[in-house]
This record gives sequence, structure tokens and C-alpha cells, in this order.
Amino acid sequence: MYNKKFVSVVFATYKEKKSIKSAIESFFNTGFVDEIIVVNNNAEKGTEKEVNDTKAKMIYEKRQGYGYAFQTGIENAKGDYIILCEPDGSYTGNDLERLLVYAKGGFEVVFGSRTNQSSPLSGADITFWRKWANVIEAKSIEVLFNTNSLTDIGCTYKLFKKDALRKISKQWKTRSSLFATELILLTVTNNLKFVELPITFSKRKGESSFTSKWYLLVKWGLHIQAYILIYWLQWVLQKITK
Repeated sequence: MYNKKFVSVVFATYKEKKSIKSAIESFFNTGFVDEIIVVNNNAEKGTEKEVNDTKAKMIYEKRQGYGYAFQTGIENAKGDYIILCEPDGSYTGNDLERLLVYAKGGFEVVFGSRTNQSSPLSGADITFWRKWANVIEAKSIEVLFNTNSLTDIGCTYKLFKKDALRKISKQWKTRSSLFATELILLTVTNNLKFVELPITFSKRKGESSFTSKWYLLVKWGLHIQAYILIYWLQWVLQKITK
């Protein structure tokens, strides 16, 4: 519990067998987390045993995809505060209280940022090109939608108040890894009160299928930028036709 609010953490897992147990323990050890829901998204063999050795609850989502997994986890979470995160060893429960403090202060959504320029917290796993790709994409949202300062669109570490998620959940369309960006766009276009905070980011255990090679990073970055522009055009057209 935090400030008499029930706190849920949602993890989606696919290839995090080596790090998931320590990730779960990191969040439970904060003393604030009431439940951790692990969504098994066709996870590698041995993941179940690692999770079963903890107090976390495992549920299953056979439809492959980042969006499918996190949406299923959110639907099963009971918390007044629902935190999304990845159990790959790159994030830590030590940052959780920082997000909770801002939620207590009135923000409906708190985004973590690995690239925030006001802090040296970001870890070595953010390369020069990966860092600036995230910043450029985030700034394009900030400018196009005339919203709060944003520096990172790819950080999974996010806190939502339950009512905020109820408001935007009916508008979910994305089932892939673009869901992380869609959550930011839905927050902005629904005028939810949000803030972005720097978080600790360490080298993950294992390789990312999207950023492990430079050409994959370029391809994924262009895909995200196109998604943002198309979303903005649809948003503008919707406002004009109302």
C-alpha cells in the first residue's frame, strides 16, 4: 500500500527467465507493492518456475505481442495505482517511490524517462543513437500536440491511476510494441495530467529484438516516427470534423 492506495505492478515476459525473479523481488522489497502480475506471453521454458518461487501471480496471454500482454495484465490488475514495467534487469523497484510521490501529488500518469537531460541516471545500455532517436520522437509528440515536456517514448516504466486507464482503455488499437507509444499519445490527447521523471536504466540481460543492431534501431525508429505522424494527422482531422 502507498498512501492507503493499493499498488499493482504488471510485468510482461517473453525472454526474461534469467532476470524475472530478481525483478519481482526488487519491487516487492520496496514495501509499497501489493501485487505483481506477470503476463506469460509465450515465455521461454523455465520462466514459470522462477515466478512460482515468488509471491507474484502469473497469468497467460497466448496472442504474441507487447500490447496484448500489457493490456491483459492491466485488465487483471486490482490496484488504485498500476505500474507497468519490464523484468529484463534494466529497471529497478528503487525508483518506484519517486513515481508514487508524484501520483500522490495529483498526477494521473507518471512516465519514466531513460533520456531526461536533467539527470545522469540513465545507464550504459542507451547508446548515442538510441538516446537521440527516443528524444526526437518524444519531442515530435511534444511539439505536434503542444503538450508537456517529453524526452522518451520507449520507456515501459509508467504509472497510471486506475481511473486514467479506464478512460483510455476503450481507445486502445495497438497490440504490438507500439503500445508503449500509444499510451503516451492517448494520455496527451485525452488531456490527462501527466509528468515525466528520470529513472535508473541499466544494461538489460539478453538482447532486444528491436535495438540489438543499428539497422534494426533505424528501422524501428522510422516505424515509430511514422506512427506518431499518422496518429497526429488522424487527431487533427477528427478535431476539424467535430
